[in-house]
Amino acid sequence: MKKILVVLAGVFCFVSQSFCVSELTRIQTEIKQVEQKNKKLEEQVKKSEKNVAQTKQDLVRTADRVSVLEEQRGKMQTKIEELDAKREKIAKEMAENQGRVLDAVSGILYMALQPSFDSKNMHDYVLTSAVLSGMSQQFDSDIQRASQQLDELEKIRNARSVEKEKLDRSAKKYTLERNALDKLLKTRSAQNEKLKSQQVALQKKLRALSERAKNISELSAGVGSSQMSEDSRFSIRKLNLPVRGRLVVRFGEKTALGLTSDGWRIHTRGDVLVTAPADGIVKFADTFRGFGRVVIISHKNGYNTVLTNLGKLDVVPEQEVLAGEPIGRMNADKNEMYMEVRRGNKAVDPARLFKEE
Repeated sequence: MKKILVVLAGVFCFVSQSFCVSELTRIQTEIKQVEQKNKKLEEQVKKSEKNVAQTKQDLVRTADRVSVLEEQRGKMQTKIEELDAKREKIAKEMAENQGRVLDAVSGILYMALQPSFDSKNMHDYVLTSAVLSGMSQQFDSDIQRASQQLDELEKIRNARSVEKEKLDRSAKKYTLERNALDKLLKTRSAQNEKLKSQQVALQKKLRALSERAKNISELSAGVGSSQMSEDSRFSIRKLNLPVRGRLVVRFGEKTALGLTSDGWRIHTRGDVLVTAPADGIVKFADTFRGFGRVVIISHKNGYNTVLTNLGKLDVVPEQEVLAGEPIGRMNADKNEMYMEVRRGNKAVDPARLFKEE
């Protein structure tokens, strides 16, 4: 009996050990499989993050090229318009000059056909001579002016032809760059789909905030800003303007309504590209009464930039953006951006941070 028990105990221990070894092997295999999956996931995440970072860098470079081309094309178009205006002015002057020349010719012909050189009447002789002399001088002057006008008109035509040729040449390049930018924006939009899916609650909160806020200051204060820090480098950096255009109202100047401006007003041309002025996080991207579509970006050291009158938005709240990354386009029908810089609850003169282009 004892022998049987010993044998059974040995068999049980053997079976138990075999089971333990088998279970351990299975667990170890599962751990390895999970580790391999995690490793693949990590690689995918790194690749995705790398792709997103690359897309952002490509967007910054392409946006800069598009902005430069838009500015160049705007200048060419303005020059063509100025040349057209000058051409019309000269054409009008030539028409007036032609009338004077015809009058002078008519006068000379009249005198020539009805001369009055009777020596008995020296007064008429002298008068006729003086009139003919004056008409001749005026005729010479008008002819010279007409010749100058023809030369000027020819130069204007040549200059316009050169500018038009430049504009036509840039059209193909601009189309290619614009298409490349649109493609990159679609790529970024696809990369942001996960972020967009998390925006439902935030969008409701932001819309409620924009309904309550009475002005830009309240809206900016409501979305918050980055924490203050001892790092003062951002405060002394010179950033590029978010849009290319002409500065028409500065900080502290009076507006058309007689109010003191808390920011800058920048006159733009058409639906030009708008880019992030510095690295930051989009805190608001939606419509706000009286200001069109508005973007508020939170930067380092407690700074917010408020950009208004956009016609199209290419960013969503909580999206990280790089300096120079496209965030939208201006409203072609209301092409004046109001840009405000705030630190905490106070408006700051943009001249402290931005280059005046």
